[in-house]
Amino acid sequence: MEFFELIEKRRSVRSYLSKDVEDEKLEKILKAANSAPSAGNLQAYRIYITKDREKKKKLAIAAFGQKFIAEAPVVLVFCANPEESGIYYGERGRRLYSLQDATIAATFAMLACYELGLATCWVGAFDEDSVRRVMGIPKNLVPIAILPIGYPKEKPEKTGRKRLSEIVKFV
Repeated sequence: MEFFELIEKRRSVRSYLSKDVEDEKLEKILKAANSAPSAGNLQAYRIYITKDREKKKKLAIAAFGQKFIAEAPVVLVFCANPEESGIYYGERGRRLYSLQDATIAATFAMLACYELGLATCWVGAFDEDSVRRVMGIPKNLVPIAILPIGYPKEKPEKTGRKRLSEIVKFV
C-alpha cells in the first residue's frame, strides 16, 4: 500500500476477531519497530509481548477497564529506557529522548500492523505499576504504550481532524 493511503485509511480498532496473528506477521511488526529512528541510534526502549489470556485480562484491568485489550490475540507493551538514553544525553535523554524512542518504535509497529491487514489501537491510559507487575517489567523501564494487535472485527468511520490552520504555525 502506498504510504499516504496507509495513513489516510488507518483507524484505531477496539474489536478483534479471535483469529491468531501469524508469527511471520508479528516478526515483520517487530522488525518495523526495530527500524525506527532513535536518539543516537541507542534504541532506548524495550518491547514486551504477550499472547497469554490471563495477562491480557490483567492488562485490560491495568488500563482502567479497556476490555478490548484482552480480546486482541497479541499485545505489545512499549517501554522507555531512560537510563540508557541518559548515559549519553543526560537529563534530556532520560526525560525526553527515551520516550520519543519508544513512541516512534510503537508508531512504526502500528503502521506495520495496518500494512499487514491487522489492526491496533494506541493505549496510553493505564497504571504503570500494574502494567509492570503483569508483564514483569523492571523498575528501570517506563511503560509508554500498549498496542493490542489482531484482525479487525469492526471498521470504524473516519474521525474528524482539525484544520491545518489550527495546528500549524508558519514563523
